[in-house]
Amino acid sequence: MIDTKALTSFALALLFNSCMNSTTIPEIHGHRGCRGLRPENTLEAFRKAVDLGCDWLEMDVVLTGDEQVLVSHEPWMDHRICRTPVGDSITPAQERGFNIFRMTTEEAQRFDCGITPQPDFPEQDLKPSSKPTLREVVEAVDEHALLTGSRLSSFNIEIKSEPALYGTFQPEPSAYVKTVLTMLDSLGIADRCILQSFDPAILEALHAADPSLPLAFLVENSEGLEQDLAKLSFAPTIYSPAFEFADAHLLATLRKMEMQLVVWTVNEEADITRMLDLGVDGIISDYPDRVIRLLEER
Repeated sequence: MIDTKALTSFALALLFNSCMNSTTIPEIHGHRGCRGLRPENTLEAFRKAVDLGCDWLEMDVVLTGDEQVLVSHEPWMDHRICRTPVGDSITPAQERGFNIFRMTTEEAQRFDCGITPQPDFPEQDLKPSSKPTLREVVEAVDEHALLTGSRLSSFNIEIKSEPALYGTFQPEPSAYVKTVLTMLDSLGIADRCILQSFDPAILEALHAADPSLPLAFLVENSEGLEQDLAKLSFAPTIYSPAFEFADAHLLATLRKMEMQLVVWTVNEEADITRMLDLGVDGIISDYPDRVIRLLEER
């Protein structure tokens, strides 16, 4: 005799699981750690992002003159966030004179990039901070996760690169990529990383070094998917545009291509809600706490 009650329960369970699996729950990338809450690309920003429960810690890397991988959005000291070793502010005209690629790590870390108030991010909890090396970030966040019982986050690492800066603020792409990949191997985190860049030459060098690497192509233009992907000789794992360019047609096209859609930088609640409704694969945000709250409310 068929147990109709059990059969009904089983059918409902299948329906529930089907509905759940049809809804994409995006992974949360804390932009520069969590720039809305802590000074960008600092150890405190990354620790806070771990506390919040970010899936990925998004960060930018450049190279120092002694070939260390330093976490910094620019290969110089940005006048908006950094001060000289004696505490003086930096003017826009001066900033490129503080070329990180021509400094040792010790020299670069004498600059403070954590105490200058940011009008765009008034919620930042400011404190003296130097630019950390990638090694310092990985060791700090993994130790913090262990001590606090938080799960380990993964790393979304943007290799900052512009063709106009080759040879002056950075090496050529092949040498640049070799240094970064050597560091990832040394740290044992290659399987916990996405590598992303706006520079197709960097992505080509990464793909040539290891075709299995998950790579994200960052784009900030309105040229469209076809023209963007034509700049690469391979299909990246992730297409990562500014969120304004993300819509249902783009998502459907990427799904057919088995490519993920990770959008940046989504800070306002209305925009976060639209990206959640759209069903993107990942959201990069200065305020990952907002993304997490809106997800929980669902």
